[in-house]
Amino acid sequence: MKWADRTWCELPRDLREADCAAILPVGATEQHGPHLGTGMDFILAEKLCEKVSKRTGAPMLPTLPYGCSLGHSRRWPGTIALQPITLITIVKEIGDWAYHSGVRRLFIVNSHVTNAAPLRCSLEMLRAEHDDMMVAVVNTATISERVRAAHFADAEDWHANAAETALMLAEAPAIVRTDLLPLSDDQDRTSGLVFAHPVNRTSLNGVTGFPSRALVEDGRELFDWMVEDLSALIEKGKSEKPPLDFCYFGGGAGTSDKSQ
Repeated sequence: MKWADRTWCELPRDLREADCAAILPVGATEQHGPHLGTGMDFILAEKLCEKVSKRTGAPMLPTLPYGCSLGHSRRWPGTIALQPITLITIVKEIGDWAYHSGVRRLFIVNSHVTNAAPLRCSLEMLRAEHDDMMVAVVNTATISERVRAAHFADAEDWHANAAETALMLAEAPAIVRTDLLPLSDDQDRTSGLVFAHPVNRTSLNGVTGFPSRALVEDGRELFDWMVEDLSALIEKGKSEKPPLDFCYFGGGAGTSDKSQ
């Protein structure tokens, strides 16, 4: 269920039926080697969350297609990066307005690794301001152990690797340049390093991993796992309550949970 397709008359009922839960997909627009389109991250977030929204009934907010991609440098054209503080502010303000529309359980689904720190900051700010709002940041590559194992199979610091390429072969084949797959492999050079180096100093072509190993059937299986495991996580979160009922702003027990 897409938030953007619903009217202001319909959304209150939609949210009540979904235990006041909503999903915010967050991706990035950045280089993904010579063989993948720059929209890979936000395309994955959108396709995944659309399927999960249909399963769980939680409305899906419009996808945020830009992220904190500063690490990809300006060596390769195509990356459009936000500063961390910009991403923090955007997601915080989206969360504020979602709260005032009735959202009390916000699932931020992130498909770009270095969005994680800014999104955590947004989470901290939202829950500090809205005492009866719960926020989760879920990173698509680590939804579950089986999903994580598939992503990390060919590189620890993976990017545009076999897993991401297989996912796009299965779900968005138009952005894959299949003729370039045999030429796009590049090894992971980050093992044992003390510092976190930008991609221009760790990769020859913007790739870390082995996209030549990608198979469409592996992508279909991995995407199905991601849909299943994220849906289960959101269903669990729809009924979760805080372990203790103390107000953030003091004054003893008794938070005002407007989702009930």
